[in-house]
Amino acid sequence: MCSLVAQVEDGKVVRLQGDPDQPYTAGFACGKVNRDTDNVNSPERLTTPLRRSGPKGSGKFAPITWDEALDEIATKWKAIIKESGPLALLGYAYSAHQGLMNRGLVNGLFHALGSSRLQAGTVCDTCCETAWDVTVGPVGGADPQDVVHSDLMISWGADLAATNVHFWALCEEGKKQRGLKIVVIDPRRTRSAKAADLYLPIRIGTDAALALGIMHILLRDGLSNRAYIAAKTLGFDKVERDILPKFPPQRVAEITGLAVKDIETLAAMYGKSKAALIRLGEGMTRLAAGGQALRAVALLPGVTGHYDVKGGGAILLTAASCDLNYAAVRKPSGPATARMVNHLRLGEELLNMKDPPIRALYVSANNPAVTCPEVHKVQKGLSREDLFTVVHDPFMTDTAKYADIVLPAASYLETDDLYRAYGAYWMQWGQQAAPPRGEARSNFDVAQALAKRMGLGDRIFTLSPQDAAKELLKGATGPAGAADHHTLFAGTPINIAHGWDGQPFKTPSGKLEFYSEHLARDGVSPVPDWEPDPIEVADAAKWPLRLLTAPGYFQAHTAFSGVDFLRRREGKPFCILHPEDAKKRGLADGAEVRLFNDRGTVGLLLKVSDEVQPGVVLVPGQRPSSEAVSGTVNMLCSDRYTDMGEGATYQSTYLEVGPWSAAKVAAE
Repeated sequence: MCSLVAQVEDGKVVRLQGDPDQPYTAGFACGKVNRDTDNVNSPERLTTPLRRSGPKGSGKFAPITWDEALDEIATKWKAIIKESGPLALLGYAYSAHQGLMNRGLVNGLFHALGSSRLQAGTVCDTCCETAWDVTVGPVGGADPQDVVHSDLMISWGADLAATNVHFWALCEEGKKQRGLKIVVIDPRRTRSAKAADLYLPIRIGTDAALALGIMHILLRDGLSNRAYIAAKTLGFDKVERDILPKFPPQRVAEITGLAVKDIETLAAMYGKSKAALIRLGEGMTRLAAGGQALRAVALLPGVTGHYDVKGGGAILLTAASCDLNYAAVRKPSGPATARMVNHLRLGEELLNMKDPPIRALYVSANNPAVTCPEVHKVQKGLSREDLFTVVHDPFMTDTAKYADIVLPAASYLETDDLYRAYGAYWMQWGQQAAPPRGEARSNFDVAQALAKRMGLGDRIFTLSPQDAAKELLKGATGPAGAADHHTLFAGTPINIAHGWDGQPFKTPSGKLEFYSEHLARDGVSPVPDWEPDPIEVADAAKWPLRLLTAPGYFQAHTAFSGVDFLRRREGKPFCILHPEDAKKRGLADGAEVRLFNDRGTVGLLLKVSDEVQPGVVLVPGQRPSSEAVSGTVNMLCSDRYTDMGEGATYQSTYLEVGPWSAAKVAAE
């Protein structure tokens, strides 16, 4: 969460900056958010509701009024419910750049309608969250601001300079002022890696092996904390007996592609530090064995006892410690259970779900025609003439082009909302800075308007955003529940960090679980382990390159696509190959290339750089197909699930790269 100050002139946001009075944001924002003035004022913004006037996918629409749009939506939904029942409707709403009101009430609308429900977040964080929960419990990790007490910070699979700039600033200050050591473990030599004391270019998908190898060395060299292990952990004896002997340094080096010397150095640094903090990235979990990867790394502070030290432990996400009454907005009424649709398998379900099939789709704060795996399936599903699709978005996205009705959405700067950070311990009321552009309306407003037309009588659909936010605070516990309402709704940032008494564990045992009975019941290895994935091994034998996806520095995803300045800073959608791989294929820097496998072909520009290892092709950001030579990278990714949390496996994708001219010849 960034705490921002907006300067407004004549109802228009003209400047945006970090709030200097908020201790964590500390007066600055990242290069992307600094340009949100361009985003909110973009000439590409949608300003009026639209009805499709051409074939699906053509992007041809004609303006209509809000009443016409809302009436048509309600009429269609009521007819579908009468014929097929509410399960034929699906609300496909996620987060985008929004707070709890605008994110939650759309889901509340479909919950109250009894429709099919989105199993949200599987494209993003359900694997890492599930792995964390079965290891540590559904609770936040360390406070990132406590890095001021750390003597070692390990960024494991997180490009902090791109995605976590305020934490990175604290780390850089600590390095300069008091000698904080920084280690970066990442398949890509990121901007963060270039500033590290030690950089380990780990092979994709081998993080668990490295973590277990470090544990092996810690025990070998007497650097474990036996007292902490005995008092605060469960099942370490099984890991020590059955798993760690398999991961001596030489084998770990063979698995990870790292030098034995670097593995030994990292283990010594970690074991000898007084307060070592691991910042976990989510990217390492977006592959077949992603859950085991995160579990293994999250268990490291339990071997050394760093979970009991201020400035030590691990951070993944913090939101689980913000205990609000979320159900008041997200689940105002409706059946306790309903049919679920996995976020990442939208294409599959649009094509094959039966009894009843999905007949109406409402997409809000999401762009599945770009972000979902198996994009070809998504496009084919969205092309169904018998699917009534509504998209609510500030811009004409790839997904919106397939809609029957497109509604213009307000940005976060144009609406009131309550925000709670998920990477730090802060909560804040965000006041509307400017009126919505044109006829744009917020998610909250539209959810209430549709609820009224659908005959829903829940009180939440009649409240103002501030009064609805107060419902979230009723029954809330901890620092979030204790927040003074007057202070909160005045826009003052509220710190919701718990007092430090060591990392709490909310697992069934109340301890850090090296052995998880929950995983054993699910048929997953109950102790952390690493083994080659058979499907990945087979794919690697067929295709010579492995895909690495990561946020772009200026175009992390399509939420920033409306900012021309950022598009130009990032450049046309591109991929990165190591010089050896480019030379082997006769490919030059700047060339148009095709990336292809059994699922499809996409066209991108090529950058040749040793920031990735041989055998890897890096594609930064998720970009609209209209900006690329052809297509979007998720056309190449399968909708296979991760080992935990039914998450997406983007990094388990294998492919080849060749000249784009070959693709053009094939098409002709």
